[in-house]
Amino acid sequence: MNVINAGRVPKCRIAQRLKIPYRTSMSPLIIFLLALALILVLTTILRIHPFLSLLGVSIFVAIAAGRPFAGLESLLTGMSRVLYQLGIIIVCGSIIGTILEGIGGTTVIADDIIRLTKRPVLALNMLGFLVALPVMCCILAYIILIPIAREIALRQKIPVGVVATSLSLGTLASYELIYPAPGVYSAATELGVVGPEIVLLGVMIAIPTSLVGYWYAQRFCRVGAIPVSTVGTVRARASRLRAYPPILVPVVLIFAQLLVPRPVLDYVGDPNIALLIGVALAFLTTSRLGQENRNLWTGEAVRRGGGILMVLCAGGALGAVLGMTGVGLELSAVVIKSGLPALFIPFLLAVAIQTVQGSRLVTFIVVPGLLAPILPSLGLHPLLVLFALASGTFMISHANDAYFWTVVELAELTPAAGYRCYTLGGMVLGVIALGITLLLHFSGMFAV
Repeated sequence: MNVINAGRVPKCRIAQRLKIPYRTSMSPLIIFLLALALILVLTTILRIHPFLSLLGVSIFVAIAAGRPFAGLESLLTGMSRVLYQLGIIIVCGSIIGTILEGIGGTTVIADDIIRLTKRPVLALNMLGFLVALPVMCCILAYIILIPIAREIALRQKIPVGVVATSLSLGTLASYELIYPAPGVYSAATELGVVGPEIVLLGVMIAIPTSLVGYWYAQRFCRVGAIPVSTVGTVRARASRLRAYPPILVPVVLIFAQLLVPRPVLDYVGDPNIALLIGVALAFLTTSRLGQENRNLWTGEAVRRGGGILMVLCAGGALGAVLGMTGVGLELSAVVIKSGLPALFIPFLLAVAIQTVQGSRLVTFIVVPGLLAPILPSLGLHPLLVLFALASGTFMISHANDAYFWTVVELAELTPAAGYRCYTLGGMVLGVIALGITLLLHFSGMFAV
């Protein structure tokens, strides 16, 4: 049996933890690099639609790995997983945003944000940071808030890349660092980390990390057009009573079911049901504008949301097929036997797994299992291991990440702009979070 030197972790055991096979007909790492190169060529140079590009690369990966039929099964499974998780949410979020834009509701909310703060882009960053916590999902927070972000960009005459990046990086900072976000909760449980210091330390790291995201958006993401209305002429300027409920009620319901465990709240607080309730409230706001307008806006929103959803499904397909090849195993083996300083081991393991399969929650679930055999030899406080791991989940998000395509498609950015704003922005946040974790390590506050 082949054995990895550092920590003596058998490769087959890592493969079992990752649930991927070890042998392929071509090196999984080479397949992975070729896949990334193909995606860049197809989407940015040849400008082939992301849906076809991602599916085509997924099939190429399966064939190159010598497993075309298993690859097809993984492709379909990856697509169905995204549809299961995000289908209703994406389309309902699109309907709510389109109707609010049509009735002038996003204008009301954007005006309130601009009036209350001299820095509306910073306010968006903080809104994303705060909303991602109760809804327990960075993608859902972005979907809820992007119509407001687009309206602010329109009112302030700034490129959409600025507001989309500030908002998305704010959601990432809290979702990936603050307990009890699902990933942080899962990893903390596996690592045996308990106590209120998890929350305190997460907030200490997340707030400056989020603010760096705002700075990055302002400094480097002036890309994309200034948004224009997607619904034609706005019929009226909605009152606050009509503008806010379709957004606020779903957020409150999702948050309430987390705080108060009751069957009714568990049901209406499910994100799918909560967003459907938001759609019903949005429909009520159109009662004075006629059925024709409501049907027009709904049809446009469903077509737009369905197109976005198909791109997300194709990204899920690529992540699943890449996972099947075993590239996560190769990258994990390289990291574990690298001889790097201890705190970099959980960080780079998370980077490796995140880069390959695209799901942050999966990364949070898989990496503690890979660390378990070598954790005592690292000589690190479990809290530092947790936040080094969490820092790695910011990197490197690309075409196999559903959030990448959510940001790109809802903001109407090009894939190249998405790599610049979302991918590189996430990498900057990961470095900042790791840097703060390193400072805490060298402070001696968390000695084993």
